[in-house]
Amino acid sequence: MTDIRAETAPGDGTPPGPSVRVARGRPRSAAADTAIIEAVLSLLEEGATIAELSMERIARAAGVGKATVYRRWAGKNALMLDVMKSVDEQTPRLAGRSVRDDLVTCVEFIRRRALVKRSSALLRNVIAQAQNEPELWAAYHDTVIAARRAQVGEVLRRGVRTGELRADIDPELLGDLFLGPMLSRSMLRPDAALPEGLSELIVDAVLQGVRAGN
Repeated sequence: MTDIRAETAPGDGTPPGPSVRVARGRPRSAAADTAIIEAVLSLLEEGATIAELSMERIARAAGVGKATVYRRWAGKNALMLDVMKSVDEQTPRLAGRSVRDDLVTCVEFIRRRALVKRSSALLRNVIAQAQNEPELWAAYHDTVIAARRAQVGEVLRRGVRTGELRADIDPELLGDLFLGPMLSRSMLRPDAALPEGLSELIVDAVLQGVRAGN
């Protein structure tokens, strides 16, 4: 806190008022954030496991004090969640004009992410290890994955409102019908082909059965 006193008196000649205490905080350094996350990624690439990492070890690798890490993340799981987000693709923006096109964008996101995961040993390692950390995986699911499902759900609800999709199918099931085929290929069948145009093929095939009026 800093005392700041008026430099000049008001024009009517009265003395300056009492000092005003103004809160002054240290701005968060984006460079430090990046250094810490990069340090975690480097340690994982070198063979360290999430379980082996400590906040102290991460701080040393990043060249910062332990307090610097704790000012940014309350604990290792919170930090690892941001690390996972840093190697993941951002959820795509949807045009919002065509339900069909928005669904293709959502399914195509899964296809592209699967291709990146197959080519990135680091991404595979981070995700595989996170799945062995129940609290971390739950946090990732409740934030990143849930946000993506919510995005798809909004597209489907819009389709029902506009009369493009049937209203008699449970929304959760409807989402699984569109996303399930690509998730199956990308997660359960790691050697399955993921060619260009597959997202459009899946969406158009499912739409044939769930269009309003069927």
